[in-house]
Amino acid sequence: MARIAFFGTLRDWEEAALRERLLGHDVLVYPTPLSPSFLPEEAKGAEILSVFVDAQVSADVIAAFPNLKGIVTRSTGYDHIDLDAAAERGVVVANVPSYGENTVAEHAFGLLLALSKRIVDGYDMLRERGEYDPSRLTGFDLKGRTLGVVGTGRIGQHAIRIGNGFQMRVVAYDAYARKELEQELHFTYTPTLEDLLRQADVLTLHVPYLPATHHLINKDNIRLLPKGAVIINTSRGPVVETEALFAALVDGHLAGAGLDVVEEEGFVKDEMHLLAHGSAEGHNLKVVLMNHKLIDMPNVIMTPHSAFNTREALERILRTSLDDIDGILRGEPVNVVQPSH
Repeated sequence: MARIAFFGTLRDWEEAALRERLLGHDVLVYPTPLSPSFLPEEAKGAEILSVFVDAQVSADVIAAFPNLKGIVTRSTGYDHIDLDAAAERGVVVANVPSYGENTVAEHAFGLLLALSKRIVDGYDMLRERGEYDPSRLTGFDLKGRTLGVVGTGRIGQHAIRIGNGFQMRVVAYDAYARKELEQELHFTYTPTLEDLLRQADVLTLHVPYLPATHHLINKDNIRLLPKGAVIINTSRGPVVETEALFAALVDGHLAGAGLDVVEEEGFVKDEMHLLAHGSAEGHNLKVVLMNHKLIDMPNVIMTPHSAFNTREALERILRTSLDDIDGILRGEPVNVVQPSH
C-alpha cells in the first residue's frame, strides 16, 4: 500500500473516481495547492504527489517528502516543478502530454470571438446598463484575416483547423517546423517568428513555457504586429511580456487581447492570502498592478486559466494521471518528463 497525496481542487466525481481506482492505497486529498507554505505533516510520508499547475514544487518542497518516488502533474506544463531537484533525488516526474488539443484551441477561439463580436460588451450593455444600442458594438470578421499560430503541436494544429474553418489565411511558426503538416492542414510556415508577427492580424500562442519561450512576445517585437492586431494567449503567462502587452494596448497599437494566462497569475489568484500571510518578495508587483488594469480594459477579455476546463478534458486528465501513478508504482513509469539539459 502506498500513500498518495493529491493537491489542488478536485470535483466530487474526480475524487470518487480516483479513490475507486486507487482502492487499497492510502489516498490523501487536499484542495489547497502544494507549496512551501502548505506542507501538511500527514502528507510528508507520501510516495507519490499529484499536483496541478498552481502548485509550487520547489527543491525545498521535494526535500520535505523523504519517501517520495514520483510527482504526477495533472497538466501538460511542468514549469511549476523543479525538475533538477527531482532528478537529484531520483524522483520521477510525469505529466499529461495530451488531453485537450481541441479543448484549449476552442477556448482560444472563444476569446477571439468574444473580442471580435464584442460579446462581453453587448452583454454588459444589456444586463448591467439596460441599454440597447448595437451601433456601439461594431466588431470585425475573422474571414479573410491572417491567423498567426505560434507552436504547431497538438493544440496549435487544432487552432489551425479552426482558423481554416473560419476561412482565415493561416500562417504558423515553430522552432521545429514539420513541413509535412503544411499540405495536410492548409497553412504556411514562416521562416522566422518576426515574419509571422508582421503578417498576423490575430496572434495565438500555443507553446510550452521554457527558458527559450520566456517573453517570446516582448517589447522588441510586439510592434511588428500590424496596428489593430489581437493577441490570444492560452499557453503560459510569461510567454508574453506584460509590460510590452500593456503598453501596446494603451497606445492603441493592439486592438485587443484575450488572455487565459498572465504573468504572476498565482499572486493575482490569491493576493489577499499572500499579502496577509506570505510575502511579496520575488513577485513583480508592477506586473501584478498591470494585470488588474488589464482586467478592467474594455478591449481585454481575461479568464482564470480555465481553457482546459471541460468535462471531457478533465476525464482525460484524470485517466492519464492515474495511469502515470500506476506506472510509477509498478516501476514502469509513463509520460516521464526529463530536465531540459
